[in-house]
Amino acid sequence: MFAQILAVAIFLVMFILIIVDKIERHIVTLVSAGLTLALVFGVCMHSAGAALKTLNIQQIFTLEFWYEPVMSGANSSGVNWATIVFIAGMMIMVEGMAKAGFFRWMCMAFAKAVRYQVIPLFLLFMVLSAVLSMFIASITVILFLAAVTVELAQLLRFDPIPMILAEVFCANLGGSATMCGDPPNIIIGTSLGYSFGDFILNIGVIAGVSLIATLIYFYLVYHKQLRATSVHPEELTSSTVLDPKAAIQDKRSFALSWVVFLVAVVLLITHAYTGLTVALIGTVVALLTLLTSWRHALDILKGVDYKTLLFFVGLFIVVGGLEQTGILELLAAFIGTISGGSAVAIVLIIMWVSAIASAFVDNVPFAATMVPVIKSLSVTTGADLSVLAWSLSMGTDVGGSATPIGASANVVGTSVASKEGFSIGWGRYCKVSAPATVVVLLIASICMILRYF
Repeated sequence: MFAQILAVAIFLVMFILIIVDKIERHIVTLVSAGLTLALVFGVCMHSAGAALKTLNIQQIFTLEFWYEPVMSGANSSGVNWATIVFIAGMMIMVEGMAKAGFFRWMCMAFAKAVRYQVIPLFLLFMVLSAVLSMFIASITVILFLAAVTVELAQLLRFDPIPMILAEVFCANLGGSATMCGDPPNIIIGTSLGYSFGDFILNIGVIAGVSLIATLIYFYLVYHKQLRATSVHPEELTSSTVLDPKAAIQDKRSFALSWVVFLVAVVLLITHAYTGLTVALIGTVVALLTLLTSWRHALDILKGVDYKTLLFFVGLFIVVGGLEQTGILELLAAFIGTISGGSAVAIVLIIMWVSAIASAFVDNVPFAATMVPVIKSLSVTTGADLSVLAWSLSMGTDVGGSATPIGASANVVGTSVASKEGFSIGWGRYCKVSAPATVVVLLIASICMILRYF
């Protein structure tokens, strides 16, 4: 009993400190992980086995970690090293692409394609944000999109805030569609053994329908404002128009970055058939990036967000404390009780609770906590585990869009705008994004019920 109380206390204090954001979050989770290992597993449980199972280092040295012909997700307890390796590999790829000018070129090329007309640009950048976020971390997508949006806003003389808010929302929505789009999905997919194709065929369909509704919603909200404040494209001179080619400093690196990106996409789409795990795919992509960009290899490695990787490691250990002490089983039983055993009620509870929680707290620790919970729910209530996984994915990914602090992409987008003199307060953000979040969640709820029940 004392071990359970202590595990919950450490988890709650960690969560509060992450929300307050006064101490760097990787330090918070690593200290919390150390306390879990020392106090919960050591002092209270006297169980070296529980600590070793949570650290899960032996998983890395198994064949199934790198090659798994039949995806099972069996080795999901404790630290999910497949998630860590995959995210690290994708970070390295993204750094290489950024060095080659890939993102800036793409943004400027699309802007030029629509002749710098604001409304088509507004809609196109929303779609671009969603599509890129299916394969690349939404933080990176928004970092470059927001910067280019501000630059275009200064050129075309329109308010960039509506476009940035729409891009942020679509980045979170697009990230929900694939296993590699958002960190919660990576955790869910690697822990439960679901493939890139599984996400596309289930969540991807819902995200696609929701994206259409989102485009219509943001167009209705902002089209009059954008038309009223923007300069007519004919007023631009050739000297003021930004040339996409200027973003490419090294044509060879640029071409190779395209090749690496396409290889990553192909490997992810086919990994359920090839048996290559996401850990191996992340490693291959990282090595290809470093080999093709060897001149900048050191800079690329320096650019990797190691703090985020350490954050994940610490987080998994703390959640492992809840798992090993049986707390997550109790939580699953509670959800099963309040739902009355109804599979529909369980799915809707998971989706909406996840969404509300993710609007105010980091969706990554929430998703990591809920994965073993839905596994227990599936066993105790007989609910389909995959459907529970899709509801958790939609809730955590989309719910984070509701507030400025709900997801990392939101923080990055508002920070870029603020840095350029366009402040986005809670009122202005939530007035538009919170209703959009509710609309998407309602669509997702209806789609889930119609498709799975």
